Amino acid sequence: MLEEKIPVVSKYALVTGASRGIGSEIAKDLAKEGFHLYLTCRHNGGQLSALAQSLTKQYGVSCFPIVADMGDPSDVDRLFLQMPSLDVLVNNAGISYVGLLHEMSVSDWQEIMHTNLDAVFYTCRHAIPLMLHRHSGKIINISSVWGNVGASMEAAYSASKGGVNSLTRALARELAPSGIQVNAIACGVIDTDMNKCFSAEEMEALRQEIPADRIGQASEVAQMVASLLHAPDYLTGQVIGLDGGWM
Repeated sequence: MLEEKIPVVSKYALVTGASRGIGSEIAKDLAKEGFHLYLTCRHNGGQLSALAQSLTKQYGVSCFPIVADMGDPSDVDRLFLQMPSLDVLVNNAGISYVGLLHEMSVSDWQEIMHTNLDAVFYTCRHAIPLMLHRHSGKIINISSVWGNVGASMEAAYSASKGGVNSLTRALARELAPSGIQVNAIACGVIDTDMNKCFSAEEMEALRQEIPADRIGQASEVAQMVASLLHAPDYLTGQVIGLDGGWM
């Protein structure tokens, strides 16, 4: 008697800001988990396509590289027209601004908010209906410790990430009855291009403040994302610090 084959259910994930740094490491770990991937970036289309091709070749998953501004609702609308199914949403796209608030332009403030906070709203409002009919799904927002405590010279960035943290907690309460988990990872100092604005001396001073005595790695953020995929469904509405004991 032939054994009945259990059909393999395809899994789909969206990672925003995936061309480099934390986003590309998250994409790699999700590909290892067997997810078919939608990957976005705003500027580095060639780099994103190369990553997608590499992941497809190495892990046999389908990857769809898409150049889109996640802070533009029309771009997000067009992105989700290509996505009939979604199991995991990772909101990683983000930018920083270092400077005095009173010297910041209105356009710089709006760009920070569009990219770091508005984009999370735009993606979630599309992703939730795709998850509701399955009564399951994971939304993971990449945030910052500055969203919890604030940082001098980074008031706008702190405000945007504080909004992400509050949205995470509130949305988790809203979606818990539907079997959808919403969590955030509040990163400390991670070795990415976002920190290139700081000198070697400034980065060393930051390192000395961190109890773990080192800067975090993008791969560690990706490991945390992967762990949330396998966490109990009861874990939701959490802003999880990943900062080497810093905060």
